[in-house]
Amino acid sequence: MSVDTVSLTGWGRTAPTTAVRFRPRGYEEAAAVVRGRGPRGVIARGLGRSPGDAAQNAGGSVLDLSGLARIGGVDAAAGVVRCDAGVSLERLLRVLLPLGWLPPVLPGTGRVTVGGAIGSDLPGLDHRRAGSFARHVSALELLTADGEVRTVLPGTALFDATAGGLGLTGVILGATLRLRRVSTGLMAVSTGRAGDLDDLLARFTAGGDRLPYASAWVDLTARGRATGRGILTRGEHATPDMCPAHAGRTRLFPRSGAAPGRFPFPGLPPLPGGLLGPAAAALCNEVRYRGSPRARSGELRPVPAFFHASDALPDVRPLYGRGGLVRYRFTVGHGQEETLHRVVRRIAARRSPAVRAVLQRFGAADPGLLSFAAPGWSLELDLPASLPGLGRFLDGVDEEVAAAGGRLCLAQDSRMRPETAAAMYPRLAEFRELRARLDPAGAFRSDLSRRLGL
Repeated sequence: MSVDTVSLTGWGRTAPTTAVRFRPRGYEEAAAVVRGRGPRGVIARGLGRSPGDAAQNAGGSVLDLSGLARIGGVDAAAGVVRCDAGVSLERLLRVLLPLGWLPPVLPGTGRVTVGGAIGSDLPGLDHRRAGSFARHVSALELLTADGEVRTVLPGTALFDATAGGLGLTGVILGATLRLRRVSTGLMAVSTGRAGDLDDLLARFTAGGDRLPYASAWVDLTARGRATGRGILTRGEHATPDMCPAHAGRTRLFPRSGAAPGRFPFPGLPPLPGGLLGPAAAALCNEVRYRGSPRARSGELRPVPAFFHASDALPDVRPLYGRGGLVRYRFTVGHGQEETLHRVVRRIAARRSPAVRAVLQRFGAADPGLLSFAAPGWSLELDLPASLPGLGRFLDGVDEEVAAAGGRLCLAQDSRMRPETAAAMYPRLAEFRELRARLDPAGAFRSDLSRRLGL
C-alpha cells in the first residue's frame, strides 16, 4: 500500500485541503487504514469527479480506492456483475456492452467509480424509468467503523443511509449490480431546438416516455423572448431492425487516437482570470444553438458517444480560471415550473458566463436518506468560482429553491450552508441518528460533512 501527503480538491478545483492518502491493494489494507485512523477520521475517494469537497478530509486520511478495480464475474445469463468499488463506469461499459449488457444507470460521464455512483446515488438520463444507481444494487460490501466488512442488502436502514450517504456510513468496497439488456451497441437519437424555456419543458413532456433517455442543454445567456432556449436530446436503444444491414455488432470503441478529455494545449495551467466572460459565453452559446438542427430524428450513435460525449471533449476547467468552477445543481417538483423560470431569468439577467447547463426530468424519489433525485426538474450548471458576488447570488437562489420544496445536490456541492441542507433534506436527522449509533467516534468524515454538519 502506498502512502503520501497530498493537497486535494474536487473536480471543480476549489478549496484545496491536505490529507494523508492511502492507496490500498486489497480489502484488508483498507480495513487497516480504518482501524488505525487518526482523530480527523477517514473518507473514501474514487476518481475525484465530485466537483465539491465530498472526497476531501483536511488534516485526516483519504482512502483512494481507484486501485481496487477488479471485475469479479459477469453472469451473462442472469444479467448480474460483481465488481470492486474502484471500477469505473467507463471500464464497466467496455466489458459489458460486447456481452449485450449495460450498467444499470449511466450518468453524463463514465469517469465515476461504482463506489462513487452508489455513495452519490447518481441519477441517469432515464430516471423516470430506472431511478438512481443504488436502486439496481443487489448487495454491497461495506467496511464499517469497527474495521469489519459487512454485506449490506437493499431494504435495510444501513443500505438506505449508504445510498447517497457520501461515504459517511463506511467505505464501499464492492457491489453486485443488476444489469440492463441491450440488443445492439447503438442508440437511436432525436434532437431538436426549443425557442424558450416553456417550449423546452413542453418538448420534454410531449410523447410521454416513448424515448426514455432525455436531457437538454439550456442557454443561460439568452434573454428576452429567448430566455431558457435550448437543445433537447432524446434517445432509445436501437434494435437490430433500426441498424444498417452492414453494421453487424458495431465496433464500440476506437482502437487508436488521442485519449479523450485532454486539454488541447498540453501543460496549459488554469488562466488567472479565465476566458469565460459574459460576451465569450454568449458567443459560444449562440454558435452552439444556431449550429444544432431544428429537428432531427433517427440518428444512430454508439452507446458511449450518446451517454459520455463530454468525456471525449477537451478539459475545459482551465477556462474557468485559477479559482476553479462551482457546480450548482438543484431540483424542484412538478408544479414548481415558475420557480425554474425565475432561477433561469435571474442567471440570465446577471449575465453569468454559463456555457454548461443541463436540464433533466426526474421520476419517483429514491429510498436513500440523502438521495438527491425527486419527481420534477433538475438543472445543473457550472460557473467560475471567481465571479464577484457569486456566493451571495447563489445563497439567494438557494432560498428560492428551498421555498419551492426543492433541494441542492449534496454530492456536487461546494458552498451550501448547513441550515440550507437541513431545510432541503427532511430525512437528515434520521441519517445523523443512524451515523451516531453506528459510528459514535466519527471514523468517517469529510470536508463536506464538517461544513454541513452531516
